[in-house]
Amino acid sequence: MQIEQPSKKQSLAEKAVKNPFPHTIQGTILMAFTIVSFFLLMILGLVLYQLFARRMRTSSVESTEQIVQQSVVNLEDYLANMRRISDAVYYNVIKNADLGTDSIDREMDLIYEAHLDNLVSMALFTADGQLISASPIATTKENLDVTTQSWFTEALRKTDNLHFSTPHVENLFLDPAYRYRWVISLSRAVEIYENGTPTMGVLLVDMNYSTIERMMERINQDSSGQYIYLTDSSGSIIYHPKQMQINYGILKENNISEAHYQDGLHTESYQNARRQVFMNSVSYTGWKMIAVIPASAYGVDAASLRFLVILLVSVALLIMLFVNQIVSRQISLPLNRLNRSIQRMEDGDVVPEDIYVGGSEEVEHLGRTLRSSMRRISQLMADIVVEQEEKRKSEMDALQSQINPHFLYNTLDSIVWMIEGEHNKDAVFMVTQLASLFRISLSRGKNIIPIGQELRHAENYMNIQKVRYKNNFSVVFDMDERIRNYLTVKLIIQPILENAIYYGVGDMDPEDGGE
Repeated sequence: MQIEQPSKKQSLAEKAVKNPFPHTIQGTILMAFTIVSFFLLMILGLVLYQLFARRMRTSSVESTEQIVQQSVVNLEDYLANMRRISDAVYYNVIKNADLGTDSIDREMDLIYEAHLDNLVSMALFTADGQLISASPIATTKENLDVTTQSWFTEALRKTDNLHFSTPHVENLFLDPAYRYRWVISLSRAVEIYENGTPTMGVLLVDMNYSTIERMMERINQDSSGQYIYLTDSSGSIIYHPKQMQINYGILKENNISEAHYQDGLHTESYQNARRQVFMNSVSYTGWKMIAVIPASAYGVDAASLRFLVILLVSVALLIMLFVNQIVSRQISLPLNRLNRSIQRMEDGDVVPEDIYVGGSEEVEHLGRTLRSSMRRISQLMADIVVEQEEKRKSEMDALQSQINPHFLYNTLDSIVWMIEGEHNKDAVFMVTQLASLFRISLSRGKNIIPIGQELRHAENYMNIQKVRYKNNFSVVFDMDERIRNYLTVKLIIQPILENAIYYGVGDMDPEDGGE
């Protein structure tokens, strides 16, 4: 029965079936680096997102604060300009006229025309509500009683202050075009003279509300959900971007509470939603400009920020994978080369000089050690071969030394016997066969000879033995001529023939023909 050894390809195939995903050094390093890089990048992404989100919220609040502060400055400039108009009418016109004899209509018309874009009307009333002068329309509505209106009563109640009303429809004068214009009334108590007698009066300057409305609309262009509105000191709304919804009760605003906040940033919860409120007061009026930043206002920017952070982390991860691939390859490449050298060494296809030496210091040391070990193994194997060869040669020499003396003594004794018996022809044959036998035995020191020579040596030996045993046996040599030149170890047939003669010829019956 023959047992077939598994081939190298079969072994590799079996290993592949048992382990379809081999754990290579490069794969292990790449996987470890990738996992560590992934978690580090995830942590970094979360930290960056938190930092950017916090910075984004801070920047949004700071931007809103700057918008509110700048808008307050612009509104204060506008209101200061209205105060200057009121001052100009009072100090330059009313103070310099005796209303009992003088008319101030022309001067008021000039001032009105100079500030037409920002004014709707100007009027001067006595303390009992009688109209003294007005511009541009001087005809009041029927049954008009200004003494009951808030702007009038507030001006006479606090004579040292200027008073700003909330927005309302101008309802004092008959407009030929039947227009209803929204105004904010600036009123103040003034001292007037009639025929040299000082009395109290009220100066009314109706500002065009659309100017403030346009100013507020410009700063409410943000689509993120934050908005800015304007109230008076008590919380009554002067402007709100969603004024219609509030008026119809669709929406509600926390304006009354927020109007009493101190200037600055506040966080509140209104209608189950958290939001930030920035407050800034308007000089001269006590008005409050309020910016509301709901938590949802950060949602759009947060989504963009998340996308940006995910994109950055993804790009960084791809770059890290590429770098990890290069690093793992650089680390594992020397080891892979050394491993291939070891595989070739297992197959016997490599010499010590072919063992890979390189890479890092540790791998290089391993390669040098393996190369040195292979040299040592090769040297030991060569020494063993030499030692075995010498041992075999010495055993062969010992065998020959045992065979030759005994055989030579018997052969020479036979030759002496033939010479003494004057069998010269047989003696010559014996000497010739003995010379041929020893010539083949020596073979110039070679231990490996052709089978033809070994067979001729056996024939010489048997010819000598046949003479010694007086042809009591015969020998037949049968050899395939195709193996004549094959090599064999010499003197392997002679011991067999010698034993055959020793144990066989002595008991042989002469009548059998010596076979």
